Amino acid sequence: MTATGRVLGGIAMVLLAVFIVGPLGWLAVRAFATGWTYPHLLPDGWTLHWFGEVFADPLLFSSIQLSLAFAFTTIAVAAVICLPAAYAFARFDFPGRRLFLIGLFATNAFPKTGLFVSIAALFYAFDLMATFTGIVIVHLLGTVVFMTWIPAAAFAAVPRSLEEAARDAGARPLRVFASVTLPLALPGILVALTMSFLASFDEAQGTYLVGAPVYYTMPTEMYSLVLNYPRQVAAVFSILLSIPSVALLLLVRRHVMGGQLAEGFQLR
Repeated sequence: MTATGRVLGGIAMVLLAVFIVGPLGWLAVRAFATGWTYPHLLPDGWTLHWFGEVFADPLLFSSIQLSLAFAFTTIAVAAVICLPAAYAFARFDFPGRRLFLIGLFATNAFPKTGLFVSIAALFYAFDLMATFTGIVIVHLLGTVVFMTWIPAAAFAAVPRSLEEAARDAGARPLRVFASVTLPLALPGILVALTMSFLASFDEAQGTYLVGAPVYYTMPTEMYSLVLNYPRQVAAVFSILLSIPSVALLLLVRRHVMGGQLAEGFQLR
């Protein structure tokens, strides 16, 4: 690599770091600042008062419980629906297979707001507005791609020779799946579950449209904090909202960095 290339690469890395770390640093400083006004480069002072404001919010703990309840319910339902489909996509070549695979991206091919408005019209007809079931259905839309493509690639990557060896040893198909196929595909499934959990936990627009004013999760509670409270309160709440995401990504970072996520979108 030439010197110019190294310099350009270094500048790109710095810009990327600023783009990623900059907003996080702004939140961290704002959460502890008594005030921060232009043109001052540093906050006017430091305080823990805003954390008290957030923890005094009567909806905080109920929104955390609802966010977790929706996320765990969503990934459970998604696993039941999508994992068998992922296995079928990986192991069977049926008519329309590629069309169905591409069709899974349809929910992400259009603006989410318009999609949710259309869904709301159907939900009104089926009396699903402001219901737990309606919100879970909305959350499922954001998890179908992860829970199908990534596990399908994981199942497809399992060597058929190992399964054939297990069958030659006398293992029944179900035993082969439980002892050979599933353990080898488990890292990819774990990544899919994690990405689906985060997609459900962070979903805001559809949850607000379908669930308000009965159900307020952490992301939808952010709307109220941003509109009605100082910026410092919103910064504190944003930090709290990011904790589950950071913790889960740290737990599965080995599989994500190992290429399991990328392999899921290389499925043919």
